[in-house]
Amino acid sequence: MKSWFGILIAACLFLGMGTVWSQEKLDLNTATQQQLESLPGIGPTLATRIIEYREEKPFTSIEEVQEVKGIGEVKFNQIKDLITVQPPLSEGWATEGEEAVSKPE
Repeated sequence: MKSWFGILIAACLFLGMGTVWSQEKLDLNTATQQQLESLPGIGPTLATRIIEYREEKPFTSIEEVQEVKGIGEVKFNQIKDLITVQPPLSEGWATEGEEAVSKPE
């Protein structure tokens, strides 16, 4: 009976690790408050600060998140493998499959 229990525990741990491996990274420029709060060490206050920062100036690298008050090297090292930054779409440039649109003057 104990061996079945051990196998069951091992299977649960293995399956749990699979979800971590397949987890998509959060984009600092588009993540919601709730998504940011799901990161280790990021609570409501830091999530709000990240959002306020990106509203002023979109992130251009994940390292830039360290410029947000309260996020230092230790916290950055906790989240760096869980975050990404995609460049924002510029006005006047088309995305793949769209016609070019010029910026209004």
